[in-house]
Amino acid sequence: MDASSSSGVQHHMGTPGSRSSTVLPDLLSQASTPSGHRLDKSSSEEQKQRSFLTFGFGASGGNSAGGSSTGTERSSLAVGIGGGPPRRESNINVNVTPTSHDAVPDTPEIRKYKKRFNSEVLCASLWGVNLLIGTENGLMLLDRSGQGKVYQLISRRRFQQMEVLEGQNILVTVSGKKNRVRVYYLSWLKSKILRTEGVGDQNIEKRNGWINVGDLQGSVHFKIVKYEKIKFLVIALRDSIEIYAWAPRPYHKFMAFKSFGDLAHRPLLVDLTIEEGTRLKVIYGSAEGFHAIDLDQSSVYDIYIPKHIQNAITPHTIVTLPNSNGMQMLLCYDNEGVYVNTSGKMLKNVVLQWGEMPTSVAFIGIGEIMGWGNKAIEIRNVETGHLDGVFMHKKAQRLKFLCERNDKVFFSSAKGGSTWQIYFMVLNKPGMANW
Repeated sequence: MDASSSSGVQHHMGTPGSRSSTVLPDLLSQASTPSGHRLDKSSSEEQKQRSFLTFGFGASGGNSAGGSSTGTERSSLAVGIGGGPPRRESNINVNVTPTSHDAVPDTPEIRKYKKRFNSEVLCASLWGVNLLIGTENGLMLLDRSGQGKVYQLISRRRFQQMEVLEGQNILVTVSGKKNRVRVYYLSWLKSKILRTEGVGDQNIEKRNGWINVGDLQGSVHFKIVKYEKIKFLVIALRDSIEIYAWAPRPYHKFMAFKSFGDLAHRPLLVDLTIEEGTRLKVIYGSAEGFHAIDLDQSSVYDIYIPKHIQNAITPHTIVTLPNSNGMQMLLCYDNEGVYVNTSGKMLKNVVLQWGEMPTSVAFIGIGEIMGWGNKAIEIRNVETGHLDGVFMHKKAQRLKFLCERNDKVFFSSAKGGSTWQIYFMVLNKPGMANW
């Protein structure tokens, strides 16, 4: 649990223009929950996972396999890795130095929340310090501030993707049987939580708490990108890409901006980059490769088509590289990643190569790219592709990235195939400075 939640510090999740003094993530008055329970970190998080072995992370001592005073257990085995070029297999040179059991850990920690979900966890987004969770059968909120209570907000609706925009008081989702882009108002969701606890105005919940974006159906993926003071919502449909822009009050909704239909390659993944702060380009991935749309010229062109792969590819993520004026990308697909610019020119003669085929790949805000495989979680430098550290699984398991903020990463797994749980890790540990 992050420092703010473990110390009992409360984060405001108020909505614009709201005069309410209610503080989330508690949602209740401070008197309603004993203070002793609010400080009990172990009540909402399980032990640090014994199912992972840790490699790398600048380990030079100070790692431990013993228990800690907070009720969590450290299970990491720190092993040094020499920096080197990306390689097709992650061969680890083991060099273990015995350490004290009561030393401070240098490596990132993986923790697991106790809550078991009966339907598959598909997506999540942070709301303050709390976690909104989308599953096959509904929307929930995990209170990360204390006892890990889970609030059921919406039932019998599938949530495929979501993102919170607190400044606009909205939760953007792809949800429902028709995969619509639906926007929920955070103030409405908050009223449902307060009603669950027997407080708050019950009339608020009776108001319509959501609005659909256009009449779009069959949404595959969306990305929200801020350009100056405008928030763009880029939506990939089955054979087209729609772009909406957020219109502030009195409209307070996403309004249609541009549309690109009848695309030769069906979009599976979409992003928006701003070249040198002025030119907008949509970058999208398909089963054939990666493509771009110049919004000024309305032209569509290929930026990378893997020639060495005959079958369809699985695009994982599109990363606009830091300090590149929006013109350099890392395109991740299958078990590889290539560096290109927005014109399609290769930037490096090396390929980022994962040790195995990842089920999820995600860019982490501190400059890392993570890949979740059945045997390991790999962490690499996003600009070089160099392997910085590995969490090896003691047993093969399928993991899915959910969301990240700064150095905090959330992902889920299916244990036994019947219940799903959520993992949480913080990458910014003291040892990270030695990577």
